[in-house]
Amino acid sequence: MKVYNPTRIRNVVLLGHSGSGKTTLAETMLFEAGAINRRGTVEEGTTISDYHSLEKEKQKSIFSSFMNLDWRGNKINLIDTPGTADYIGEVVGALRVADTALFTLSSEQGVETATDSLWKYARKYNVPSMFVVNKLDNEQSNFWKCVDESKEHFGREVTVVQYPYSEGSDFHAIIDVLRMTMYEFPEKGGKPDKLPIPDSERARVDKLHQELVETIAENDETLMDIYFEHGELDEEQMQKGLHLSLVKGQIYPLFCACASLNMGTGRIMGFMNDVAPNPMEGNPPKDQNEENFDLDPDGKPVIFLFKTHSESHVGDLIYFKVYGGSVQPGLDLVNSSNLNTARLGNLFLTEGHKRIEIPEIKTGDIGAVVKLKDSEVNDTLHEKGHDVKLQPIVFPPTTIRTAVKLKQEGEEDKLGHALNQIHREDPSVVIEHSQELRQIIIHGQGEEHLAVIEDQLKNRFNLDVEFITPKIPYRETITKSYRAQYKHKKQSGGAGQFAEVYLLIEPYKEGMSTPGDLKVRDVEEHELPWGGKLVFQNCIVGGVIDNRFMPAILKGIMEKMENGPMSGCRVRDVRISVYDGSMHSVDSNEAAFKTAARMAFRDGFMKAGPQLMEPVYEIEVTVPTDYMGDVMSDLGTRRGQIQGMQAEGSLQKIKAHVPLEELDHYSTRLKSMTQGSATYLREFSHYASAPFEVQEKVVQANTELEEA
Repeated sequence: MKVYNPTRIRNVVLLGHSGSGKTTLAETMLFEAGAINRRGTVEEGTTISDYHSLEKEKQKSIFSSFMNLDWRGNKINLIDTPGTADYIGEVVGALRVADTALFTLSSEQGVETATDSLWKYARKYNVPSMFVVNKLDNEQSNFWKCVDESKEHFGREVTVVQYPYSEGSDFHAIIDVLRMTMYEFPEKGGKPDKLPIPDSERARVDKLHQELVETIAENDETLMDIYFEHGELDEEQMQKGLHLSLVKGQIYPLFCACASLNMGTGRIMGFMNDVAPNPMEGNPPKDQNEENFDLDPDGKPVIFLFKTHSESHVGDLIYFKVYGGSVQPGLDLVNSSNLNTARLGNLFLTEGHKRIEIPEIKTGDIGAVVKLKDSEVNDTLHEKGHDVKLQPIVFPPTTIRTAVKLKQEGEEDKLGHALNQIHREDPSVVIEHSQELRQIIIHGQGEEHLAVIEDQLKNRFNLDVEFITPKIPYRETITKSYRAQYKHKKQSGGAGQFAEVYLLIEPYKEGMSTPGDLKVRDVEEHELPWGGKLVFQNCIVGGVIDNRFMPAILKGIMEKMENGPMSGCRVRDVRISVYDGSMHSVDSNEAAFKTAARMAFRDGFMKAGPQLMEPVYEIEVTVPTDYMGDVMSDLGTRRGQIQGMQAEGSLQKIKAHVPLEELDHYSTRLKSMTQGSATYLREFSHYASAPFEVQEKVVQANTELEEA
């Protein structure tokens, strides 16, 4: 297998809404480049990139897949990615290592919601971007509507390079305003004939060509001077200007194609070959010091791990990008995350599920290695003594959760291993072993995402599991003050136990004043692991309780706070003042005072206006204007409080506070309401008082559990 130098490499990630034709475009590119002899189809489950059984079943991409082809002496690494928001974790890693993003748009559907979301990630990593309007043979195709929507959503930098001579069933030719040529394709696609621009299109082509020239010229002073002097740029000058503008993010070229008919694909690859940046010109990653890490082909070897894929009978296949020097099998590198040394085994390039062994991988290229010891996604490996740590990929916050339950005991370790492996392969999955809720909770990106995880647990790891509704991490607090007292006295032969405590229990508020009738000797402020505060005040006078017993009193209170008096949920935001009590010279000990404090706190808490608190999340829904009313109404039924609305082109962004209990399966409901056109993000905001009926339900459930 040929080894390529950095300037001969193009790393291209295919992005777009599900169904926009990314996988078919990749298949056609491979065919046009001679990498495959026959084009597969998504419908038949025969494409190179969608090779997983689940992808064939669903007829869409679920996992990112890697292919490569040679185009006129340059290597193009293609990364096909899912277009459904549920699988965003597969996309962000690919974006991190790409040097060009090619967005596919359906000429019928235009700019869809997922494309908007993906665009934001591409901008986050400053990846040079271009567009292709696909499926021009569709009877509902509307190319110019796509162009208008693209400019509206992504800015005036979107610039037409090609447009279709005709659309729908009559689509057969593309007009290229850069090369001022019409490409007419044979009925079955493939290599086109180059024809003059038809007279009927001359005015439009001249106008678009002029716009393209001006866009290119205004981003480069030298080209601007040439343009002012001659009123035109030649093709070489335009190619140079396009390259500089694309790298700087000052232009987003827009092409057109029909991948299923193999029309227009070759020209797009030619553009990527001639104009798209190589890895040395792309946006460099940042290191741990927030400084750009410039790629150095002649430097020490540095690789960054960005994806793990497990294969049966092989083990973990870890994908990496080389950011410095070159790597070969047998090379020892230090993992900057754990300082362990890992030896590279055989190196591979991949074409879907097919692995191709290669002797060396140079700077800028993407490869894979099997069984890399003590290494995982986001690790940087470097030569010993050449310390480098690149910034990690930040995966998006989760939007849905479920609890997983084994149907038979004895497979807990096996389940733990399976969940750990799933997280290794997809870090956008978060596994929570909640001691508080006594559940294992899986956090994912959507209902489909959870379904894929469930399928893996059952069919890949052979576990008999069920997904159940996860419990809510409620909190307890109080609404008024109460003075509580408890005397613990126990005598059973020999030394007994004796302790008496008086507690003032109050709701804690920032800046609250000291109780007027108490003399505070010492204050401890504890930030609780589960949120909120406990302020513990020693107000003992006259030595009625020794100081040595104060830690035991605090411990007794804390133990009860972990298992709240009202519902068994954790307690937050209280102030406890120990102001009186008594002890015995022989029978008083730490255990006695811990018990007395726990009981006094329990009794006093229940008389201090106990209140259940529920977790509230801030959600951000991005939705087409047509569905805004339905989404707003639905949020009202979920006890949502609208915090604000903002227009973004034809989309609306709604921010609201919604209790976690009301977000169960919300992503599914949102898709149903909006025909899959809306997305949402969520993050924890705060705790708020739960309604009376919710409090009653939780208390009743806890009572029944204790009585069982």
